[in-house]
Amino acid sequence: MGYDIERFVGYVNEGLLCSICRDVLEDPLQAPCEHAFCTACIHGWLVHHSNCPEDRQMIDVSSLRPLYRYMKNDLNRLQLHCKNREYGCQMVCSLESIDRHERECEYSQIPCSNAGCTVQIERRNLDGHLAVCEYRSRECPNGCGYTILSAEDTQHNCVAELRTELELLRSEMICRVEEAKHEMESRLDSQRRHMVQKESILQNEIEELKSQMSRMMSDVRSLMAAERQHRQELEQAELEKREL
Repeated sequence: MGYDIERFVGYVNEGLLCSICRDVLEDPLQAPCEHAFCTACIHGWLVHHSNCPEDRQMIDVSSLRPLYRYMKNDLNRLQLHCKNREYGCQMVCSLESIDRHERECEYSQIPCSNAGCTVQIERRNLDGHLAVCEYRSRECPNGCGYTILSAEDTQHNCVAELRTELELLRSEMICRVEEAKHEMESRLDSQRRHMVQKESILQNEIEELKSQMSRMMSDVRSLMAAERQHRQELEQAELEKREL
């Protein structure tokens, strides 16, 4: 649907009206036959038809194009009243800037931001409404720190709330202690496995050193025996030499 023509100030060229809804073009598209439509209008039309609603020429979605630049410029220069005119807004903007103004308009009807409140109120009055809204939240005046809604004042019990908070804290602490315990046990298991592996490696190295030492001792004994044998042979040779 297009913009209600009653909102516009002054004359609006017939070529800037949607051929389907007859309102001023909104987000316009143009057919090859140069008839223009609101995007929503022509897409809805083509769901059930395959021709232009003005001259019945065959068209489809892929043949639609943006509006000619000069027509787009003429459209953007049109002046119109804010949609919140009935609430008191007197602003008149160009069509090009109306969306920006209406997003920030002080007369726009917006919902209360408090959960559970269904009131729609003008943006300029929102702060005043929030100050008295029955769904507003605030901290307990008795000092328990609990956030309450005005509607819950009669049911609020500081002691009960503090007990509940204490139980929650206790449960959370128990969970954290258990998590820390499991983490420490996991680390100890990992370190224990590492130490066992290191011990096994060291034990193997000790056994290897023992084996090497045993071989060395055997070699030393063999050398000593060979040396005695050699000395005896020298002594025997010396005796034979003297006899000769």
